[in-house]
Amino acid sequence: MGKIRVLIAKPGLDGHDRGALVIAQALRDHGMEVIYTGLRQSPLQIAQAAIQEDVDVIGLSSLSGAHKTLFPKIMEELTKRDADDIPVVAGGVIPNEDIPFLLEKGINKIFTSGSSTESLAKYIKQLVKPKVDPPKKIAHIGIAVKSIDEALSFYTDSLGLVLEAIEEVESEGVNVAFLRIGESRIELLEPLHHTSPIHSFIEKKGEGIHHIALEVEDIQKRVSQFKESGVHLIHDEPKIGAHNSQIAFLHPKSAYGVLFEVCQQEKGRDS
Repeated sequence: MGKIRVLIAKPGLDGHDRGALVIAQALRDHGMEVIYTGLRQSPLQIAQAAIQEDVDVIGLSSLSGAHKTLFPKIMEELTKRDADDIPVVAGGVIPNEDIPFLLEKGINKIFTSGSSTESLAKYIKQLVKPKVDPPKKIAHIGIAVKSIDEALSFYTDSLGLVLEAIEEVESEGVNVAFLRIGESRIELLEPLHHTSPIHSFIEKKGEGIHHIALEVEDIQKRVSQFKESGVHLIHDEPKIGAHNSQIAFLHPKSAYGVLFEVCQQEKGRDS
């Protein structure tokens, strides 16, 4: 996602714009692109400017006391032009008792005179943050074992699971045994050599649950979202895993001690 674009507008006859200019500069300092429409803009002019400039958010400022008239008119002009999906925030001299009315008219949030520019910038970033689609399902649970041959009978005989296949994943230094359970799988991970991460895991913690894999639609998008939200990954970019899937691991320190894998299955494959 590129820079957030914000339109700062002062509707009506209010002739003071110092506060609006301070807000505009503060948002620029937070890495946003700000378009300032200037003083005495009509609701129509503001709606048209927002559409023409293709902004992500509209910020309204009013000191004149006409907010109960002007703000709803701006929302009406946006609706007429099928642009009421552009979120609108507002501030200025607005009595607390007017806030419920303005929110009911479609304003997303009113910032009172005591609000900081920091809180405004943070809110805008959250407001236009790309939607995060939840994972489709738990793709598998990875379990570290010293030997697939030794462990397999427990899963097939005692638990009654069916072995689908065994595959060598050279990039991870493991042999993997796949056992389906409902829509998910259990994957037994056996180290191929002493430099395998699974070998190191077993040496430190013993055999047991190694990671939980979550299936996603678009792994590149999800990796970008993780980075933007401050979640650390073990690798910066997805790599090839079992069944030619794309995988990426989140660092356990960002996931409260759990090693999560996100994976995108090869197209056309029954996951």
